[in-house]
Amino acid sequence: MGSTERKYELCGPFLPRRHPSLKTSAEIVGDARRILRAQSTQRPYTPRDAHRQLFARNSVRADHSSRPSSTFSLHAQNFDVGDSRPSSGTRLSPLEHKTKIAVPGNDDVSKSSPKPPTDPLDAKRSLVRTRARLLKATSLTKLPPLAAHADAFLCVASQERLHPGPAKKLPPAQAFVSGDHKELSGVPHVTAPRRSQSESRLSQSSVDSGLGSSECRAGPRTDLCGSGKNNTSADSRWDTIAPLLQRLKAAAAGSCEGSPENPCDLCVALYDALAASGMLGPHRSKRRSSILRTLFQLIDHNSPPLHMRVAELCLALHVSGNNLLNICKLIFQISRSEANDVLFQNNSVLGEHCLVITKHQKAAPRGCQVRTVFFRLDSLLGLLLREDASVCGEALFYCAGTLKFLSGNAAVVRLLLDKNCMSAAHDFIRKLCRVDDAHVTIAGHILVQMTAALRNLADHPEARPLFVSRSVISELCAVLRCHRQDQDVCTNVSRIYSKLSSYAECRLALAQTPDCYQLFLELLSKHHQKQDLVVRLLFTLGNLTAESDEARHRLFRCEPSAGTLLRLYDDYQPREEDSPPPASAREAEDVLVKLVRVLANVCIREDVGAALAGNATCVQLLMETLELRSVEVCEELTVNVAAAINNLTFYHKESAVLERSQLAIARLMLKLVLSSNMAAMLEATRVYGNLSQSKDVRDFIMQNKVHRFVVTLLDSKNPDVCFSACGVLTNLALDPPNRASLSLEGATTKLTDCLRDLGAGDWQLSAQLCQALWNMSGGDGPEKLLEAQDSESLLEILTSYLDEDKALKWTENEDYHRASWELEFFPVAQKLYHSWSVKCE
Repeated sequence: MGSTERKYELCGPFLPRRHPSLKTSAEIVGDARRILRAQSTQRPYTPRDAHRQLFARNSVRADHSSRPSSTFSLHAQNFDVGDSRPSSGTRLSPLEHKTKIAVPGNDDVSKSSPKPPTDPLDAKRSLVRTRARLLKATSLTKLPPLAAHADAFLCVASQERLHPGPAKKLPPAQAFVSGDHKELSGVPHVTAPRRSQSESRLSQSSVDSGLGSSECRAGPRTDLCGSGKNNTSADSRWDTIAPLLQRLKAAAAGSCEGSPENPCDLCVALYDALAASGMLGPHRSKRRSSILRTLFQLIDHNSPPLHMRVAELCLALHVSGNNLLNICKLIFQISRSEANDVLFQNNSVLGEHCLVITKHQKAAPRGCQVRTVFFRLDSLLGLLLREDASVCGEALFYCAGTLKFLSGNAAVVRLLLDKNCMSAAHDFIRKLCRVDDAHVTIAGHILVQMTAALRNLADHPEARPLFVSRSVISELCAVLRCHRQDQDVCTNVSRIYSKLSSYAECRLALAQTPDCYQLFLELLSKHHQKQDLVVRLLFTLGNLTAESDEARHRLFRCEPSAGTLLRLYDDYQPREEDSPPPASAREAEDVLVKLVRVLANVCIREDVGAALAGNATCVQLLMETLELRSVEVCEELTVNVAAAINNLTFYHKESAVLERSQLAIARLMLKLVLSSNMAAMLEATRVYGNLSQSKDVRDFIMQNKVHRFVVTLLDSKNPDVCFSACGVLTNLALDPPNRASLSLEGATTKLTDCLRDLGAGDWQLSAQLCQALWNMSGGDGPEKLLEAQDSESLLEILTSYLDEDKALKWTENEDYHRASWELEFFPVAQKLYHSWSVKCE
């Protein structure tokens, strides 16, 4: 309070400051306690949505048809068997050279290879007739063995082409029928008509082995047919995989629950076999389509654990296009139910097998324990880093939506942190901020989900340091800059900041982010009617300015800072006017609480406080709030307003606006003093401590009997309350007529009691009590103020406190308390002791 700051000017300096331009640490702490106090408030609360949905009800996307759907149905027919990856998007023209196949026993291969038909229609008819004869000769169930022999023959033929040498005779089992050629007892005669890419895909869809797949000729080739030792090894690996596919087909054809073999276990075995064969990842295999076709057939069975196994295999195979989208939809659909979270809760980073019984497996035979393999969360995180939003944005959207749902589960959050999800999130949102304008809409949809997941992670104590170390806090500012028009994205980021800014290390990281204050002010101005966004940005600014003087300076240095904050104040100020408010009464009050807190905190810096104290709009809005609101109805708001006025009135001598308004403010404080709310009474008392330096205000206090209430506050035995009351009494005692009234109320006796009960170790409070007693004595003798016994008691207290050895033994932080004792208490107490002892003699 101002009275205690300027007590030496008002009451005569006891001991001039040795270096007026410099303040010691004790003086700085003392000033902060006396007058300018940072305010705190509760973080805005957002109840967790009981239903897992992509967008909240108050989202601007809630009713938009342009956003991806959250409800859909998936079946095997929705997937493309001819999945090709990567897809260049360009159809390649046929090769100009003739196809040459090395045939044993025929030295001139080119002579035995017919030329392709010149007429395209003839080529199609010939190919259709060939396929018709092939399909008519045998059923689909009998084709795989035949195709396998053909596959083996082509591999050997290719080997002969690559390594010319003596002709090798094929075993009789490898003779086969191709086109119009009949099976020979010796060496088969082979023709290889050239086929288009679409025809190759059709042929691939009709033959389980995947012969002639176009994807086998595009990109890196990892065929299971090689030469020499590799061929033998590949065949042995396929011999392991092929039976698993056949068993999965059998399981897909019937009921999974009634199948003698658990398809989940078969999928696990298939995953391990493909991994051992090197067939996972983006590499191509001629049998890839056969594998995918078998997996896609399992989608029609309503079994989330089985769907999870299929999805994991498909992601490991790096499916693309429509298949990738459908797989992400499938995982998203499973994650919408909290009951399925157990499928993601793998306690091993390696994804070991675990035994779990789920509600979807109740149809299993009694006493049968079903083995379930947890889904590898690495697959989702890897997808975020691998894929491009401009190519498969919708798939990434459902992937991010899945992470949002799972991040609401504490057990899954721990796993995500173990798998370094924060680094993945940082890289992912950085990519999304760099998309071109044509894909900014889908990038915004994805960011809504991803920032919601980060919002859930911000609640976890182990995640908060990672927001700092992985630079996610600063990257979120980049998200705000790129998507400042998107209210949903900005609201989610503001929720993250409101949670993190309650912690010192996160506040420091955010405060060091370039131009974050300017960005926050722009968002407050642009989205001023979005209450949930505004209240969280204001809460974050309040946290940043609570303890950092640099933050106060940087915020106020932004050119529109005062104007933006005061316009918001005016918008959310409740008035009985025709224009509807931007929010409900409760929401508007929450905004004002956070906004007033920011004003109170920035006023602690001297240049900012003096500027706002001279701003008539600011002073008028604060006074208007006290006129319109009562402490009984709006406790936190009125207390914060009184605190802001207290900080502003510290500069009342430099402000003509406050000089003109000080009596009006004193009347408003009277309403708070007479309330039953202790916090409001304390803030009003502090304001009186500043304003009572004015003679008009002191007269107002005495005329309205406020001094009686102030003297009563000394009985609270609360150090802060007594400190504030002492400031008012110190100023009131400047006027001789007031001293008698204060003595009649027992002010001197209560000041002495407080000095004895609370003064030991609290030298700031002791100094203020001694200052009030000094002013109370004035030119009169102590016999008029205290009884003889009380006078002796006061002298004993002062004697004990002035003994440095005795005084400092009650304190723990000796350096701090020694400075406070020497600079604040000792000068006043020594002067009071000498004056009092002389008069008592």
